[in-house]
Amino acid sequence: MSQSTFTILLGGELSPTERLRRAIGGSRFIAADGGMRHAMALGVIPELWVGDFDSTPPELEGDFLDVPKLPYPAAKAATDGEIAVSEAVARGARRLILAGALAGERSDHALQHLLSAVGLAEEGFDVLLTSGKEEAVPLLAGTIELDLPKGSMFSVSGFSELKGLSIENARYQLADFQLPFGSSRTISNVAEGKVRFSLKSGRAIVLARPYDLSGV
Repeated sequence: MSQSTFTILLGGELSPTERLRRAIGGSRFIAADGGMRHAMALGVIPELWVGDFDSTPPELEGDFLDVPKLPYPAAKAATDGEIAVSEAVARGARRLILAGALAGERSDHALQHLLSAVGLAEEGFDVLLTSGKEEAVPLLAGTIELDLPKGSMFSVSGFSELKGLSIENARYQLADFQLPFGSSRTISNVAEGKVRFSLKSGRAIVLARPYDLSGV
């Protein structure tokens, strides 16, 4: 994998699935505060550890004494995750994997990660959010493909009205569809394998559950 790929270890839940390990293979790592706990589970050493460290237990600090720390005050204008992403971009990141972004006790943080991912995609970054069991990728005007197991679940959540939405190789396909903002029409679809998404205008997130084969 290119050295321009960075995995940001965030504070949400993370399952070290085989799919996750393949995604992060060869990437560089930056930990955001308590997200450092995932480094041990994944067997990786981040090159930087940022945050206000309010969610970092003392024993975790002792396990990573050699990792450079970039401390920030608790009263700051950005989340630890946003700071970590900024540091990755400063180091040449073009692809960002936000690990631990989709689950946990803080739904406000999970929502902010999704919104930030769309903003990063608009700036030209390739972004994947993952909890190991669930993945999310931004969908903007253009075409993307997701390599999903046949029978796995996925949804498209619009952050605006979506125009010209097409979904191919899925149980419920769409062609040049206009999705009103707030509609649930594109929730709970089933992949038939690699799914192709096309959009003419709008902002959305594709949320997929590669290990959820309940749609078979």
